[in-house]
Amino acid sequence: MTFTRVFFALLLLCASAVFAQEHPALSAQPNTVYVGADGKFESVPDTAQIQFSVSVQNETSQAAFQNASKNVEQVRQVLRNNGLDPKTATIGFLSVQPVYEWKPKQRVIGYRVTTDVTLKLRDFAKVGPITQQLADANVSETQTLSYTLENMDEAKNKAVEDAYRRARNSADTLARAAGRSVGELSYASVDTFETPRIAMPRMRAMSAMASAAPQAPTEEFTPQSVTVTAHVNALFSLK
Repeated sequence: MTFTRVFFALLLLCASAVFAQEHPALSAQPNTVYVGADGKFESVPDTAQIQFSVSVQNETSQAAFQNASKNVEQVRQVLRNNGLDPKTATIGFLSVQPVYEWKPKQRVIGYRVTTDVTLKLRDFAKVGPITQQLADANVSETQTLSYTLENMDEAKNKAVEDAYRRARNSADTLARAAGRSVGELSYASVDTFETPRIAMPRMRAMSAMASAAPQAPTEEFTPQSVTVTAHVNALFSLK
């Protein structure tokens, strides 16, 4: 077999593998039509998520730990001032790491204690005051605000319905072109996806800007919608 034929055979094999990944393996059946379609549904987010880290460095691990505890207590007080139970915030990790000086020789010059905090809010009106008060408390270099959809099931169902409607329309169009009509659904597969969202950091330096303005940076703006997409593969009988 020549090199050209080998290459062509490998190309066909790769193409078949890709096709098998995109579409379920189905045996050909007479008087059927197999279609695939994408659908989507855009939903208003129901949750605002604020993420930030508390990081403190000191000469001893005990001093760093104590200062970090003081900063986290300020966070708890901010939550209480806004009518929130501190238990609504979650801690992802806590690390204690030595800080080294490498010249003229390696030696420990201090310790850094770091923890991260995530707060989820259903009341978007609290976003501005809480981010402002956290910035004023000077407990974190950055804050990250993003909007999410916690109740995802309903949005996924709507996206699936839209994908199925498109698949059915494609099947109807193809059947009419062939002088046939579409019968019952005999097979279907569904995949759903949430569009990834990029969370934008809110720098601590924004505190001075926000204090001079009558409204928080998020006031009067609409949170970006969350998009859920679905792909439906459907096999219909033909009449």
